Amino acid sequence: MGDECLLEIKDLHKQFNGNHVLLGVNFALKKGEIYAMVGGNGAGKSTLMKIITGLYKADSGEMLIKRKAVRFSSPSDAHKHGIYLVPQEPLIFPNMTIEENITIGLKGKLKEQRTKILKVIERVRWDIDINQLGLSLSIAEQQLVEILRGLVRDAQILILDEPTSTLTNNEIDSLFDNIKQLSDNGIGIIYITHRFSEIFMLSHSVAVLRDGKISAQGPISEFTYERLLDGLVPADMKLNLLKENKRDSSTLNESKNKFVEQIGKPILKVDSLCGKKFQHISFSVHEGEVLGIAGVVGAGRTEIAEAIYGIEPYESGTIELNGTTIKRLSIKKIINLGMAYVPEDRHAHGIFRITSVRKNITSTLLHRLQGIFISSKEEDTITMKYVDDLKIKTDGTNQELSDLSGGNQQKVVLAKYLATEPKVIILDEPTRGIDASARADIYRIINQLKEKGLAVLLISSDSEEIVELSDRVLVIHEGVIEKEIRKGQISVDSITSAAFGIKKEVLS
Repeated sequence: MGDECLLEIKDLHKQFNGNHVLLGVNFALKKGEIYAMVGGNGAGKSTLMKIITGLYKADSGEMLIKRKAVRFSSPSDAHKHGIYLVPQEPLIFPNMTIEENITIGLKGKLKEQRTKILKVIERVRWDIDINQLGLSLSIAEQQLVEILRGLVRDAQILILDEPTSTLTNNEIDSLFDNIKQLSDNGIGIIYITHRFSEIFMLSHSVAVLRDGKISAQGPISEFTYERLLDGLVPADMKLNLLKENKRDSSTLNESKNKFVEQIGKPILKVDSLCGKKFQHISFSVHEGEVLGIAGVVGAGRTEIAEAIYGIEPYESGTIELNGTTIKRLSIKKIINLGMAYVPEDRHAHGIFRITSVRKNITSTLLHRLQGIFISSKEEDTITMKYVDDLKIKTDGTNQELSDLSGGNQQKVVLAKYLATEPKVIILDEPTRGIDASARADIYRIINQLKEKGLAVLLISSDSEEIVELSDRVLVIHEGVIEKEIRKGQISVDSITSAAFGIKKEVLS
């Protein structure tokens, strides 16, 4: 690793609609350095990388490439300055050769481009046939092609975003060898990961991003698993993991018994559910229970929810709703049996922005309402019930949904699915992108649903939200249930440590 500074960031700030995402970030990457970047969901990693790669502009602060101040207006500007992002999901054209995939968009003669590709491959000592078709490549090989795209474009700074999330152990070992080879060739690498073990195996330095600030950074030799966790969890929420592990068994049993007394019968049972992004998922959700599903982005939480609801297929396992197996049932039948799913992306899947509040709320009931034409009076009765119950601020049921605030739009999405009168409701990131006041209203609604006896499956990236609302928590790590946390033991610390797989990694 050399002393030459490739990239330096000074006091970088960024906000969106008054929400501060980056609050004075300072960071420096040297030639040949592998710099790990770790942080929880919403910590600001993606925003920081998008500024470095020219997708966003910083509000204030300074970015320097080789000691010269730069300000990018597009990703092509970043490419010209030697910065290339290798995406988590490689963008490979299957019916084009590796050579064609690498050179797409490049100017110049094909012969010269081929010569350059072969020189780069020789320099990094990779064994790859550039005449091979994209469709024949494994995910690991596709990532190499993405890296070659950057190197052929003279990248000196590579950003790798969760590169091992879909790789096997052998592929990970091979990737690490390739990354180390790039480092030996003077390439500076920003390595974004949720896996603590990878940080210690691969990186020279590490930075922990929390709530828009770097809470800890420095040479990897100065860090332990515990210090990384300290950086991820705010000091006032940090609990001693050893104390938690040594909890008195009588206290644990008392907590379990209390939990059993408070909940009703199981409504949703999932047994040994396996899919592409998750394995051996088993749990039950009971009447009057909020079961929190925690984990980092990409852990498989949404994929599990979509498989349960019938949006995406799964490979094996069983799902029972009120004693009825629901495999291969249509979503319409699943709704009629008593399940509702409020998706994470409400704009893409949850609402019709250019139609009225009334039409949105009753859209899930069209097949239940009688006649060719639906009675406006009947629609109004249903709509006003939920407008009043959820305290939706609207000028009337005919107001266009796009005119409502984000929080009120989210309430309309909730109303739309509550109108089906479900017995179990899956809420995927229900407070994402809404203000504090609307968040408090959503929390109130969730607690009311629980009191009415609904079984609530709550998926959230906000650990504090999970702590606030959940009776029990399942933490998903790399597609499996890493830990079940019972009432009385739920804390930001216990969730975060399991979400990053810390205990498993320490023991392994």
